[in-house]
Amino acid sequence: MALARWVVIVVGICVAVGGGPAGRGVLAEEIRHSLFIAGPNFTGILDEEGQETWNAGRTGARDGFVLPSGNVLIAWTNEVIEYAAADKSVAFRYPLSPENSEIGTVERLDNGNTLVTELGKKPRLREIDPAGKVAVEFPLLPESDNAHMQTRMARKLAGGTYLVPHLLAFKVKEYSAEGKVLREFATDKEELGGRTAENWPFTAIRLEGGRTLVNLTHGNKTVELDADGKVVWKISNEDFAEKPFVDPCGGQRLPNGNTVIASYGAQKGIKVFEVTPEKKLVWSYSGPFRAHELQVLTTNGKRVPGKPLK
Repeated sequence: MALARWVVIVVGICVAVGGGPAGRGVLAEEIRHSLFIAGPNFTGILDEEGQETWNAGRTGARDGFVLPSGNVLIAWTNEVIEYAAADKSVAFRYPLSPENSEIGTVERLDNGNTLVTELGKKPRLREIDPAGKVAVEFPLLPESDNAHMQTRMARKLAGGTYLVPHLLAFKVKEYSAEGKVLREFATDKEELGGRTAENWPFTAIRLEGGRTLVNLTHGNKTVELDADGKVVWKISNEDFAEKPFVDPCGGQRLPNGNTVIASYGAQKGIKVFEVTPEKKLVWSYSGPFRAHELQVLTTNGKRVPGKPLK
């Protein structure tokens, strides 16, 4: 079992202990997370002590979730597999279509279908029903023939639309169920450094209240955009001495309002970290495993409710 290195920044301030000398106090509880990692050199689950508790036995995962059943749903380059947690038997499988070259993402939907995106000559989004039949399909518009850079981390929204980041288009596009582009959120804005900053949108998460959280890989920043696409919050290496942003890919907004970010490009040092809305670094992971996508499962022994907001 590999031991990961957790770096915990104490949250809160010292508070006076009744009857104690001035200046002495107790600290707020430290943050401890267990999490699922989909990454290039490990795909599995780490407990709150950083120990491996489940390992898929393969590397190079793109996306994935631990489902409410405990099964683990993973997008590999050429297939999607749902593993039974107990014995890793295959509960669901979707193979890449022969006309395309990569699978970009996966998500299990509330209706039981599985959302996948395919990249290649026919970039598209599909919903696959539990029997393996295509229930929804429409072409994506990535504005690029570079299959690997066409899209990542597509998610279905509560209203039935789909949020899809297109890296080389410098846009997050919101599609209808029929494949019509309803809205576009540009990430090559001058205030973010323009196209030369390479703010490729990788993860897009629709937040409560209508804002959209976007990780901008290569641009090494995370932003929140309002419904009109205006930047209303931005965080980057300029905010930290530790410089934790190294090709941020996956991410999650926690129920407490903090954001967990995967620095996919980090070969050493911080690889996953948590920041507050006030831009404070409150937790980080510096173990051996790189993360392309992540899912925080528990915090200090308590299950993080639901799946990440989307």
